[in-house]
Amino acid sequence: VHNHRRRNQRLINIDLMENPNEILLEAAVDYRGQAAVRSKSGYWTSAWFIIGVEVAERISFFGIQGNLISYLTGPLEQTTATAAKNVNVWSGTASLLPLLGAFVADSFLGRYRTIVLASLIYILGLGLLTLSAILPSLTICSPQSQVILFFTLLYLVAIGQGGHQPCVQAFGADQFDEQHPKEHRDRSSFFNWWFFATATGCILTLPILNYIQDNYSWVLGFGIPFLVMIIALIVFLMGTVTYRFNINDNDKSPFLRIGRVFVAAIRNWQDTLIYMDIKEECDGMLPHQRSQQFNFLNKALLTPKGSKRENNCSISEVEEAKAILRLIPIWTTSLVYGIVHAQISTFFTKQGKSMDITIFPGFDMPLTSLQIINGVSVVLFSPIYDRIFVPITRAITGKPSGITMLQRIGTGIFISIFTIVIAAFVEIKRLKTVQEYGLVDDPNAIVPMSIWWLVPQYFLFGVFGVFTMVGLQEFFYDQVPTELRSMGLALYLSIVGVGSFLSGFLISLIQILSGKFGNESWFCDNINKAHFDYFYWLLAGLSVVGFTLFVCFAKSYTYNHKGSITHA
Repeated sequence: VHNHRRRNQRLINIDLMENPNEILLEAAVDYRGQAAVRSKSGYWTSAWFIIGVEVAERISFFGIQGNLISYLTGPLEQTTATAAKNVNVWSGTASLLPLLGAFVADSFLGRYRTIVLASLIYILGLGLLTLSAILPSLTICSPQSQVILFFTLLYLVAIGQGGHQPCVQAFGADQFDEQHPKEHRDRSSFFNWWFFATATGCILTLPILNYIQDNYSWVLGFGIPFLVMIIALIVFLMGTVTYRFNINDNDKSPFLRIGRVFVAAIRNWQDTLIYMDIKEECDGMLPHQRSQQFNFLNKALLTPKGSKRENNCSISEVEEAKAILRLIPIWTTSLVYGIVHAQISTFFTKQGKSMDITIFPGFDMPLTSLQIINGVSVVLFSPIYDRIFVPITRAITGKPSGITMLQRIGTGIFISIFTIVIAAFVEIKRLKTVQEYGLVDDPNAIVPMSIWWLVPQYFLFGVFGVFTMVGLQEFFYDQVPTELRSMGLALYLSIVGVGSFLSGFLISLIQILSGKFGNESWFCDNINKAHFDYFYWLLAGLSVVGFTLFVCFAKSYTYNHKGSITHA
């Protein structure tokens, strides 16, 4: 098998010498299974198909999530506390399910098939969810049955997006040949424009969708995401003739390969050196290109007495395992970003509900529009980053992307500290105004303080998202082994999911501790007696600690560039 692959590679290399701009350098095929022609497949033509699909998917997902609490407290008649808990649990679960979807894609189906299957599940869930919205007007179902049915279908939607989201972005990035200088540089722009396009699509459509749900019909409000998702699948299938499909030259599951490295390293922990296999089978990695971190995994290269050499782990397999381990400190220290991220849909919104939402006489800002400020800042700043910031920093640093991926992530985390500090000062100002006007004991009072005070924290939220969210997407896609790139993007998504759960745990803990001895809880029902400002200062402190640890780990991080090792 290996001789056959080497012979094919030699033939491809000959074609490359004769037609350097036609055949892909990497092993990739078109939809017919033939060698992909550079000028006829992939690159931006395919990428825009896939970006369009993701815009439609995000409209469908946020069309359900954005106003979900209103449906739970309205037609399903849940209490606000119960509904909020259910929304948080569902959102957190939806952010973790991409780990399962990525596992299926990277181990069994591949990204293209997983996207199609997940889209069908998505459409089924949204279609049945639309039908379930009719049930509250019928008498054949008990209220409890309606709730059970609704949440069953809601989690079916979450399963669909869990398979769709990590694979579609990874598949889009696959359309750029990382061995071609221009395409590799443009792949970084792909992540920027991905973020820009999804934000643009959402801010243009979600206010209309939320208005329909609140003022016209929930059936129509759920039916539109259903139709949009059908269109997304059709668009994705239309682009099939342009896509590049990466070839997996290794018959073993990437999870199995990495797992056996850890098993072999543990098994050989105390074994004496008999033979160390330095034969390489992929990527042309040379012995001197091996990283010097996590050297205990090199034990997996040993051949214990009585064992067969062909059962050894290869150097590339050991390096894959090391690459995964190197990601753990970055993932862990980025969780503080996930905790801060959870606040935009909870306490930021709660602040706004108690403030004066009049923009000008006769027009009040809908609270859902606060989220649009975040999207607007993304739409404004993404092109600035890609077209101005990157060229300027590229001229200074000489790096194709201007700054490294970890520098980009770190910059975003640093900005997030200022965002949460500004939120704390705004809340201090709001509480001071409450006291000045004697509104402390009135939980429903509208504080004479304009909603415009919240604009800076929402705007900065979008700015640090352009740095951190896009940086994390590109980093986890680029640094995992090639066959695990869906899982890499799922790891990024899990930061948001785990951060949401950690935020909920932190809130529950603080509520218990701060409410002891007869004191008012930081999160008491009367927002005018609560102390969100204390919570924001705590988050700012945690962010400083997290940022410091992130910088320490980032400085020692060794980049994996698919066959070479470089230091951060």
